Amino acid sequence: MPGRLRCHVTVAAVITERGRHLFVEERIDGHRVLNQPAGHLEAGENLLEAVVREVREETGLDFLPTAWLGCDLLPLPNGAVTLRVAFTGDTRPLPPPWEQDPAILATHWLTPGEAATHWRLRSPLVERSILRFENGIRLPLESVGTLVPNPS
Repeated sequence: MPGRLRCHVTVAAVITERGRHLFVEERIDGHRVLNQPAGHLEAGENLLEAVVREVREETGLDFLPTAWLGCDLLPLPNGAVTLRVAFTGDTRPLPPPWEQDPAILATHWLTPGEAATHWRLRSPLVERSILRFENGIRLPLESVGTLVPNPS
């Protein structure tokens, strides 16, 4: 019987405006890559809180999720997997002061074609989230699981 699968839970936000998607530029293994605003679920957070926090930290925008786009698994070289849950929604600027996550080099508004043609994407999960968005997938936020406390 195989061992249990180790899983890293991440969230991502597909944010669009006038046909362009918001990407963050990061340096991974010495390469500049594009990702959606995204990151790891932290202890005590639910998925919605995590995606709002990640967008705020990486872009300086207040993210208002309107739907979720689904989830994907990505196998990692160490045998674990990343489970990525993607959302879409609206944004508004945060009032100053705002400190950007130092891992973010820049933000870019690009069409999916521009991103794929001129940039390396951080992982195939970036494209999967865009495809779901472009295909009109919108799942109700009420169907997203929430943090359920252990019984006392």
